[in-house]
Amino acid sequence: MNPMPGTEYVIEACYLIASALFIFSLKWMSSPATARRGILAGELGMVLAIGGTLLQHEIISYTWIFVGLAVGSLIGIPLGMVQMTAVPQRTALSHAFGALCVTLVGTSEFYLQSPNISKFTMSVLSIEVILGGLTFTGSLMAAGKLQEVLPQRPITYKGQNVVNFLLLAGAVVLAVMLIIDPSKTQFFPFIVGIAVLFGVLLIIPIGGADMPTVISLLNGYAGLSAAMMGFVVGSKLLIIAGALDGSSGLILSIIMSKAMNRSFTNVLFGAFGQVQTAAAVEGEAKNYRSASPEEAAQILSIASSVVVIPGYGMAVAQAQHKVRELYDALTKKGVNVRFAIHPVAGRMPGHMNVLLAEADIPYDRLIEMDDINGDFPQTDVALVIGANDVTNPAARSDKTSPIYGMPILDCDKARTVMVIKRSMNPGFAGIDNPLYYMEQTLMLFGDAKGFVANIVKELAGGGH
Repeated sequence: MNPMPGTEYVIEACYLIASALFIFSLKWMSSPATARRGILAGELGMVLAIGGTLLQHEIISYTWIFVGLAVGSLIGIPLGMVQMTAVPQRTALSHAFGALCVTLVGTSEFYLQSPNISKFTMSVLSIEVILGGLTFTGSLMAAGKLQEVLPQRPITYKGQNVVNFLLLAGAVVLAVMLIIDPSKTQFFPFIVGIAVLFGVLLIIPIGGADMPTVISLLNGYAGLSAAMMGFVVGSKLLIIAGALDGSSGLILSIIMSKAMNRSFTNVLFGAFGQVQTAAAVEGEAKNYRSASPEEAAQILSIASSVVVIPGYGMAVAQAQHKVRELYDALTKKGVNVRFAIHPVAGRMPGHMNVLLAEADIPYDRLIEMDDINGDFPQTDVALVIGANDVTNPAARSDKTSPIYGMPILDCDKARTVMVIKRSMNPGFAGIDNPLYYMEQTLMLFGDAKGFVANIVKELAGGGH
């Protein structure tokens, strides 16, 4: 197809503006006040990037491109309409699709260019398909665990780390042999196959408590593999966008690992929760106290300060709107209501912030862990809604606990603690919580949405 005069300038302008918009998007999304602007900037940047690509003169037919766009849209639209509780697994699926694309493009480029492929191109292409392959299957495994179609508990075996290391080392060695002699094309399928297998083995020993960090880490891998693809296909835009995505994902993973007092190695290869599950079965029955919605409403109505601690239990019950009603009811009575946010609450970074924002809870009422922990001793009621592991005081005192050393919300220091929970079963990480057996703790058994609704009803006088 003959290019129109000036098309190259238009393409370069589209890419330049798109790159700037991606950078501004990340900057603006760092603050709730500018987050919407950041999303719009990212969307506009992507439209310009696609538009610029469609103007490339190398395109000889648009037929299959538009077929691909139509198929992608048919898949993407329903994926964008999932419930908020399914956003973590939807995000993991997005990473998987992106990584599959990178792997397929890398594979096609290898067979198109080999054996006359330069050492530099072969090097970045090897990194591209290794990161893309392991991110593809690793993200599928993460999505399966989050959707609970795969076992949520860590699956471990003796010598697991050694096996994983040897597999990855094998892929790297084959890649080096191909870089030295690109004519040995028979090695390439093994590199891709090992990367795909490594992705599965990488995720199976990881438990639920580490899943937010894993999602962030896979996001980083997907971004870096896309950046490598940019080098292979000669796209500056892909290099910039991939580097932004990859670096932000890795930085967020490091921040979250620090928030959990865990190293990257521990996150990737730890068998979180397995020991405690066995201990819980063998342990003696412990005493706890429970309360009804009427009793909970009475306690809340005479409190002057309440801190709500949301967790995945609130998300899965879709209770955020009822929590907003509870916030309104207590605020009208003059109660100071705030929300304590743990960095890894829920199953993806920022999960609780998004849910509470969906219910229009004022953002200045959401307080980060480090800022609110000092206030718990002066707090009348700490209301825990489905947040198991991030409120577990064993992290401070029990050196045998898998979460020992992990910073937690110090809600056990509040004057009264109320925990809305379906049962006494351990949370997603499989760890028993001593908080539930403390003297000042009341267990409120039931579905979070229904229980909070009943409390609101009692506060309004509807239960009498």
